[in-house]
Amino acid sequence: MTIKLNKIIVIDIEATCWEKYPPPEQESEIIEIGICIVDVALAKPVEKESILVRPERSQISEFCTQLTTLTQAQVDKGITFDEACLKLQKKYESLQIVWASWGGYDKNMFEKQCLSRGVKYPFGIRHINVKNLFALVHALPKEVGMANALKLLDIPLEGTHHRGGDDAWNIGKILGKLLLQSRIINKEV
Repeated sequence: MTIKLNKIIVIDIEATCWEKYPPPEQESEIIEIGICIVDVALAKPVEKESILVRPERSQISEFCTQLTTLTQAQVDKGITFDEACLKLQKKYESLQIVWASWGGYDKNMFEKQCLSRGVKYPFGIRHINVKNLFALVHALPKEVGMANALKLLDIPLEGTHHRGGDDAWNIGKILGKLLLQSRIINKEV
């Protein structure tokens, strides 16, 4: 399988969550997949989408709605997790494209949920942890949150924080800056 390097798919998920622990017989699961396509040549985000995913093993808590703005009624209209994974593969060619996320949470949640549901993992092996890369490029003593990274770059946060599509777009802007910075460094060497 040929890897395409002209774009990167940035993923940011939202999952069911609770203030403390999940109620009995419920588990955290993906309820929104935010997608942002970063054009590598332009070094900027060019497209975004949000896929709502209908939960099968949990309900939206009040805490989750306060954090994400997502309600049970909204996610009940979503597609199944299996359908969402197929959409990533067909529409976004997620198996052939390098993908990225802010930290390891999104990757871990996809791996865990695919395994527990018997669903084919929708991504290839090439993953960029933008949170880690940002800290390394900027020689920070520790990783920072996405909102703090935007502040450090003097980039305004667009949209609603903790909504998948908006967060993916903002991560895409950070990744674009990192791509540009690497080009400047390479020209100097």
